[in-house]
Amino acid sequence: MGKEIRVGLSYNDVLLVPKKSRSVSRREIDTTTTIAKGVVLNIPFIPANMDTVSEHAMAIAIAREGGIGIIHRFMDIEREASQVRKVKRAEGYVIENPYSIGPDYTIEEAKEQMARNEISGFLVVDKQNKLLGVLSHRDIMFTLHDKKRVKEEMTPRSRLIVGYPGMERNGALDLLKKHKIEKLPLVDKDNVVKGLITSKDLHSHVSNKMSAKDKKGRLLVGGATGVKGDYIERAVALQDAEADIVVLDVAHGHSDSVIEAVRKLKKELDIPLIVGNVATKEAVNDLASAGADCIKVGIGPGAACTTRLVTGAGMPQLTAIMDCYEASSKQKIPLIADGGIKDSGDITKALAAGAGAVMFGSLFAGTDESPGYFVRRNGVKYKAYRGMASLGANVSRRKLDNMDIDPDELAQIVPEGVESSVPYRGSVKEVVSQLIGGLRSGMSYCGATNLEELRKNAEFIMLTQSGAAESYNKLQPS
Repeated sequence: MGKEIRVGLSYNDVLLVPKKSRSVSRREIDTTTTIAKGVVLNIPFIPANMDTVSEHAMAIAIAREGGIGIIHRFMDIEREASQVRKVKRAEGYVIENPYSIGPDYTIEEAKEQMARNEISGFLVVDKQNKLLGVLSHRDIMFTLHDKKRVKEEMTPRSRLIVGYPGMERNGALDLLKKHKIEKLPLVDKDNVVKGLITSKDLHSHVSNKMSAKDKKGRLLVGGATGVKGDYIERAVALQDAEADIVVLDVAHGHSDSVIEAVRKLKKELDIPLIVGNVATKEAVNDLASAGADCIKVGIGPGAACTTRLVTGAGMPQLTAIMDCYEASSKQKIPLIADGGIKDSGDITKALAAGAGAVMFGSLFAGTDESPGYFVRRNGVKYKAYRGMASLGANVSRRKLDNMDIDPDELAQIVPEGVESSVPYRGSVKEVVSQLIGGLRSGMSYCGATNLEELRKNAEFIMLTQSGAAESYNKLQPS
């Protein structure tokens, strides 16, 4: 007897049936979502944790818009942890552990540390962490002798305006305004540094209501780890750097090695663990039983992924989400739909099918904030983009692990991703504005004012070949 063959559907195979709308304006539509306990996003967008998509600049930009960035794992542990710390220091009402430097460092050393940490100044402290002064970029801008000591160029403690730990936001704002200063060190009665408030962070804290932040007012960020070698050490380092989540990032997440890694990581971590990628309800049940807090769905739908062509394995993404949601809703854990997003309509469909958030790479890879390099072709601007199972990514991984590049071994690699380029798209803010606008319109067409209502109200209709042509064969802008 032959095997039963099910029908699998992708985003382009269906449309959402329009329903009576209750919303007057798109602004009334709530796109808030929870991807793990304590991790709440104001928009359900996550840039893919790929080396041409998501490093600290991307993570900062998307968190300011309301989503979350995941720092990719294709770098050494300390660099990935440092990337997380940069995001955590980018904003926040109070910086709890501000960058500091000793008074006897040279100006040359101070400049090197400023460049390395991408900051404009330091608090100058003694060995007991008592405040001695502040050294800013302006203090040393015209210093001709880099061998001079920090204490010779800093603004001394006697001339500084300081605050105290636990002071109210309005009190800090009053001091910054009154004295026209940008930085307000916080010290206790013994002059020991307890934090720092900056005018930039305070303004952002007040003005940007959509930012996705932790309880301390800092931007949300996650980091990725794998299942081999130092993956536990990496995950712990990310937690120590105060990442909000760790993503266990594997192409095929339904395996004994991944399940065992989940169990081990859950013993070491106090922050949520997202695991993926999978495409079946059996995988969701197994990973949830092992302790996963959220599961990433998608085997082969991404623009830079060739897994389905190379291996013949995969699942059309819409069906994969719906199957996995059947299990995850019973397990009471969220799903992230990863890959296959080409436009805002696909985002609406993914969320309607059961995803709590969507992860995508190519739409973000072309932005200013992605780490990929720019190229020009016939006067048109592009950015580099590659799948993490591509040949180049495999070589990069071996270099990272200090492995010899054996030509014979390299010839045995079967890439499951491609290296390409994507059109330049401007800033993350511009891309998000377009996508979130489309999502809110799509939710309105479904008669939904929030994502829970979207899932409840959604009715899909399958397209014929003529219906698909009617939907997608549109005039392109000239």
